[in-house]
Amino acid sequence: MGKTLVEKIWDAHVVKRDEGYPDILYIDTHFIHEVTSPQAFDGLRKRGLPVFRPAQTIATADHNVPTLNQHLPIQETLSRYQVDMLTKNCAEFGVELYGLGHPFQGIVHVIGPELGITLPGATIVCGDSHTSTHGAFGAIAFGIGTSQVEQVLATQCLLQQPPKTMRITVDGMLGPGVSAKDIILYIIAKISAAGGTGYFIEYAGSTIRSLSMESRMTICNMSIEMGARGGLIAPDETTFEYIKGREFAPKGAGWDKALAQWNTLYSDSDAVFDAELTFDAADIEPMITYGTNPGMGIGISQFVPSTNSQELSERPSYQKALNYMGIEDDSALLGKEIDYVFIGSCTNSRMEDLRAVADFVKGRQKAPNVIAWIVPGSKQIEQQAIAEGLDQVFEAAGFQLREPGCSACLGMNEDKIPAGKYCVSTSNRNFEGRQGPNSRTFLASPLTAAAAAITGRITDVRSLLTENTYA
Repeated sequence: MGKTLVEKIWDAHVVKRDEGYPDILYIDTHFIHEVTSPQAFDGLRKRGLPVFRPAQTIATADHNVPTLNQHLPIQETLSRYQVDMLTKNCAEFGVELYGLGHPFQGIVHVIGPELGITLPGATIVCGDSHTSTHGAFGAIAFGIGTSQVEQVLATQCLLQQPPKTMRITVDGMLGPGVSAKDIILYIIAKISAAGGTGYFIEYAGSTIRSLSMESRMTICNMSIEMGARGGLIAPDETTFEYIKGREFAPKGAGWDKALAQWNTLYSDSDAVFDAELTFDAADIEPMITYGTNPGMGIGISQFVPSTNSQELSERPSYQKALNYMGIEDDSALLGKEIDYVFIGSCTNSRMEDLRAVADFVKGRQKAPNVIAWIVPGSKQIEQQAIAEGLDQVFEAAGFQLREPGCSACLGMNEDKIPAGKYCVSTSNRNFEGRQGPNSRTFLASPLTAAAAAITGRITDVRSLLTENTYA
């Protein structure tokens, strides 16, 4: 019997396997940031252990960093302390750090791919749930807890049970205004925020194959939002073309050797998945969430499902979510006024996202009642955006281009959404208080978020598209 892509990569990295015990899994690349690493380094220090293979650990500061005036000391005490501790720990243990001021600094799941560190066939971990982003390159990538961060620092290995596998196939052409973010929000809405629990998901089909690497990263990024352990896409020419020539990608004979191995990374035709799902791209319209988990999503033209349509046991929590969001049963979201727009996060902060938004807002002006932030995923993206003149487009439209960081994806830095305010966000989570205490979040694509900023309310972006606008 053939193997799935997950099985091929997993089995190639098993150091030891004994019946009844977790596998000892070798980890190729370990990313760390300032939030989940301090206790791990303290654990090493207390046990007198070094970082076993420091060249395979890469650090950056992203969660707690401000996105304005990064040349100045961080104002928030806890944020400053965490970033300072990362700097100290990396210096002490010999770990490469792309901290504030470094030209490679940025969101951990953005810089790995853009620097050519993320490679097909690798095992990749980070103390961050959205490590699944790197799976877009045909890698097994997943988030780990702080104790596991220490385990990898000390041994370059993890104890892990082999995962179940699921294949999600999406075929057909996407309609105008529909992007990768809409695809993944649609899938999560269909199978729920728990529908992928315990699985590694392989995304396949003609729709997936037609996507750019930036779009593939968006899809794999949100695999965790359906409960999956991770998500991945088999590498192909699109993948190889993206990697070639990047800072740390293989070069010369090393490239040829790597490419030969990468071309073996696919699920065999007779491979058996534990679950299979299929969707038609033609059924997907611009999506938006209405509740407090990413599975509570609808097409932009649809109505919020009624509480009575939910399972009896789920009705209290469903009604609680609607109450928190200030939304009623069977209501439309179209036309609802909003206060903030956030375009950024490890889900949608790449050049493709910024270019799409700039193309859409050029010659337009944001609504006066909306504050619109655009936060690039890395210093390299920020500099590229400026080189292409996107900063001027954003400024003319009333959008603020800030400096790189996780920003308003989560309330761990200065970029918080005020209590009670509505934000249309391109981030990955809409939990209660995720973007700030009592803030209220609608998840959407960059285009849908940009349309809301222009009109001041939730809008079907298709109504604003022209022949010359990105779709």
